[in-house]
Amino acid sequence: MTRMRTTAPLLLAAGLAALAVATVRDAGCADPGHYVPRADGSWSLVGGCVAPGDLVVPPPPPPAPAPAPLQSRS
Repeated sequence: MTRMRTTAPLLLAAGLAALAVATVRDAGCADPGHYVPRADGSWSLVGGCVAPGDLVVPPPPPPAPAPAPLQSRS
């Protein structure tokens, strides 16, 4: 039983690693892209297989209503 407890996670990890390698190999992307530094100190991804239309961006939430002004009791 102890041998199975130590062997099963290793076999599972090896299987998942093989699946990850096969997925990346068969992704079908000829240009994986690369990062280039920008003038402002940040980095930008150039190339790659993801087009801006492939990204799903949710619409921004509506603005919160303005709080009612407080009335003073004088």
